[in-house]
Amino acid sequence: MYRSYTQDRAARLNLGIRRRLAPLLGNDRRRIELMNGLLLSLPGTPVLYYGDEIGMGDNIFLGDRNGVRTPMQWSGDRNAGFSRANSQRLYLPVVTDPEYHYEAVNVENQQKNLSSLLWWMRRVIATRKNLKAFSRGTLEFLYPDNAKVLAFLRRFENETVVVVVNLSRFAQSVELDLSPFAGCVPIEVFSRNPFPSIKKSPYVITLSPHAYYWFALQPQSEHRRLEKKRIVPMLNAPADLHALVADGQRARLEREILPDYIRSCRWFGAKARTLRYMRVVEHSAISSEPDAAQFWFVEVSYLDGPNETYALPVKILSGEVARALSHSAPHAVIARFTGADEAVLFDAVWDAAFRENLFRLMLDRQSASGKNGNLIGTVSPALVQNVGKIPNSNVLTGEQSNSSMLFENKFFLKLYRKLEDGVNPDVEVTRFLTDRASFANVPAFHGAVEYRRGKAEPTVVCLLQNAIASERDAWTLTLDSVGRYYERVLGRKADLQNQAAPGALLEELIGGIYSEKAALLAQRTGELHLALASTSDDPAFAPDPFNAMAQRSAYQNMRALLRRNFDLLKKKLQDVPDTLREEAKDVLGAEKEILAREKRLLDRKSNAAKIRIHGDYHLGQVLYTGKDFVILDFEGEPARALSERKLKRSALRDVAGMMRSFQYAAYSALWQPAMRSEDVPFLERWADLWYRQMSSVFLQSYLQTTAGGIFVPQNADDLQILLEAYLLDKAVYEIGYELNNRPDWVVIPIRGIKHILKSA
Repeated sequence: MYRSYTQDRAARLNLGIRRRLAPLLGNDRRRIELMNGLLLSLPGTPVLYYGDEIGMGDNIFLGDRNGVRTPMQWSGDRNAGFSRANSQRLYLPVVTDPEYHYEAVNVENQQKNLSSLLWWMRRVIATRKNLKAFSRGTLEFLYPDNAKVLAFLRRFENETVVVVVNLSRFAQSVELDLSPFAGCVPIEVFSRNPFPSIKKSPYVITLSPHAYYWFALQPQSEHRRLEKKRIVPMLNAPADLHALVADGQRARLEREILPDYIRSCRWFGAKARTLRYMRVVEHSAISSEPDAAQFWFVEVSYLDGPNETYALPVKILSGEVARALSHSAPHAVIARFTGADEAVLFDAVWDAAFRENLFRLMLDRQSASGKNGNLIGTVSPALVQNVGKIPNSNVLTGEQSNSSMLFENKFFLKLYRKLEDGVNPDVEVTRFLTDRASFANVPAFHGAVEYRRGKAEPTVVCLLQNAIASERDAWTLTLDSVGRYYERVLGRKADLQNQAAPGALLEELIGGIYSEKAALLAQRTGELHLALASTSDDPAFAPDPFNAMAQRSAYQNMRALLRRNFDLLKKKLQDVPDTLREEAKDVLGAEKEILAREKRLLDRKSNAAKIRIHGDYHLGQVLYTGKDFVILDFEGEPARALSERKLKRSALRDVAGMMRSFQYAAYSALWQPAMRSEDVPFLERWADLWYRQMSSVFLQSYLQTTAGGIFVPQNADDLQILLEAYLLDKAVYEIGYELNNRPDWVVIPIRGIKHILKSA
């Protein structure tokens, strides 16, 4: 230590070094961060010496330990803001070294600079507080071959953190043995970004000079754990799809194998319901090839609800191809066949030949015959003209209620797992917007596969659309923007502490860029509604009057939802966090006021029309391309029946959904792990100001875009009454959802209701 860090012998004192951290490390920001990162991640209680959080200097020529006892540098004022006394009366002088002068290095300056060392220290300490493994966990060193990289594990209960530190001033690569955690996903704790999942092979990490990583190991999802535990059943039968659905093998297939497999699938949404039986009600080969995949339609019957039908494409593979699939997609294996060729029955979505045949079915407008009906491919003229060879494809992973396939970033194919009689609104609306309205801000419709039988309505099985190259979805874009807004607010915390009315300052803190994007999103939303209301010769899309009957129907639904969810809130009041319980009681006490405000729908006759709308509109349903927004997923709320999702409604229902989504984004960003808990109470007011400002920007831009639209009330009072009713209804719906899924998040709709009532 002496030889490395005290070339000037005056810095030595007894057995120690009398220096602060910044001068000790040559004022190298990378090394300062690295050493503090190590301090906070190693066992024990970390202690920071005053001034090190801003990179203060010292004066080793003062003797004894006085060199690091200089006045704290609060500001650039006299005596560094530490004292108002005559400078000559100070016990020790302030630091005036040019590199560390108090006029340049002080708390006041760094408080205003979000990239300063002070802000970095605040964030890293807040992050450490969220990781119990650092304060209470065990320490286990890893021993990589590269000795310039320090790596260790910190573990406490179910929490494991991997710390990797490059001690060299040059970039390094390291291989870590993390095989005991195979299947886990390392989450970089500062950004919350996932890194590639860990496998049995060595985990390779590259590090820039003096870089460090803290990885929280996210265990396999419940779905993945079930997959791993699931024992694939064996079938003592010929490896033939036709034989499986014959009478001899069907009983075991429907009684054991299909229930075992389908209940483990992420797209099966009724895992909590009591199963009565599963039955293959339709099987149709996708092509004329002898080993072609088949579409199985599986009817699922429950003891506690109506039957459902799911689409399950299946295929049989054997030999090396089957072994490769079992390794790359073990969750797709339904059953194995006894025999020497190791044949497997699997979900055909994971087979490239099946995906190509499915594309071909649409492209060539083919028909595949089944037991009770036919699979019919339809295609847009544009696709026929522009596609020669069918592009290569892959399956998109993720927690989805459907299965998605991508064809060379050109086409996006969605396979609907849960099937319902009637044209899916996702297909119906997308086709209308593409072919009739020429609306450019949706993925263009290119084709579909429909199941048709007898006089029944066709059932949509697949939808083919244009693939959209995007930066991210609007939800992620918004979270990033709100996070930067909070940093700017905290950077001026001292000035804003007692500010009553922020006024123009709020716009400065929000920044003009996101406001412009919110206005553009509103413009595209308005243009979407104008497109959906643009025809009068199609009964499915022609606007209908929002007459007294429609108003009463909307009110009755609102009233029923209010009573149901407020009864739930009363029953689960003890589950609401203590700090929020009084606010919840206040909202419960406002039930009559909410009902009265919603009932105002019946008191006025609005001339606005009902139209087809998105139906489940929020920031997660919109992609940001870098220049514009593209609106996705017109299925509507999945929990509602198909017929209900296709009803015409007030366009303000979509507007209210997006305005409520802004509040969710504001609070979600507020609860990010890197946010200091002591800053949250101060920021809550600014979260409310942000989402109300963004809601206002969105609404004004929407109204400008739709001025004169037949679906927008022309009377300002009618507009306010209708929008307020839908905002309250959406917030009431959210109360029920959060109580059943995330009780800690019920604060969002509760405060949303209070703000709506207050600002009305």
